[in-house]
Amino acid sequence: MVSSNMLKHLALIMDGNGRWAKERGLKRTKGHEEGANVIRDITTYCSNHPTIETVTFYAFSTENWKRPKLEVEFLMKLLDTYLKKELPVYQKYNVRFQAIGDMSAFSKTLQKRILQTEELTKNNTNLIQVLALNYGGRLEITTTVNQLIAQGKTTISEDDISRGLQTPYSDIDLMIRTSGEERISNFLLWQLSYAEFYFSHTLWPDFNKDELDTIIRDYTNRTRRFGGVK
Repeated sequence: MVSSNMLKHLALIMDGNGRWAKERGLKRTKGHEEGANVIRDITTYCSNHPTIETVTFYAFSTENWKRPKLEVEFLMKLLDTYLKKELPVYQKYNVRFQAIGDMSAFSKTLQKRILQTEELTKNNTNLIQVLALNYGGRLEITTTVNQLIAQGKTTISEDDISRGLQTPYSDIDLMIRTSGEERISNFLLWQLSYAEFYFSHTLWPDFNKDELDTIIRDYTNRTRRFGGVK
């Protein structure tokens, strides 16, 4: 079976903010600020792309709490500021915002900001922008299975799990990780089963629309067999 290479769901692991800042003699927080601007640029690109329906960014993992306390606090404030600033952008480009992950660990203020942004953009139809926040792929699958068991399921199918996940839109077509690291770090483990991977050596704050366009062209020339033969 040979699949059409239409790109509908793009996922990105945004890596390299700290190294970008260190190379310039700046605080790590400056790298995160620059990285947030790139999220806006890439989302805008995706909103204008003819086939992309969903773009998912790995913004904060369940493991990121291990970072220095001050850095984590800064990231929480940056997220709140980002969502506040982005609301007009979401509305301008008809983008629906959704968060996935365990929001209960965040402050009540940040939880409120997330929920408000989801509510105010829920009718936008051009693109879904997903931010994975306090997210882990193993936790998502485990939580889904436990919910199905609680519902009385005694036999659980792949379709049951797929429908129960926080990201039921579609499987990932293309996953990009920046900064040269070549691993998926507990990101969307179920949804990445048949994704194409691309590992860029560019640090996230330097990643741009032109490079993304080049990567997508590479993706469209690949053959996706899904276990079949050409």
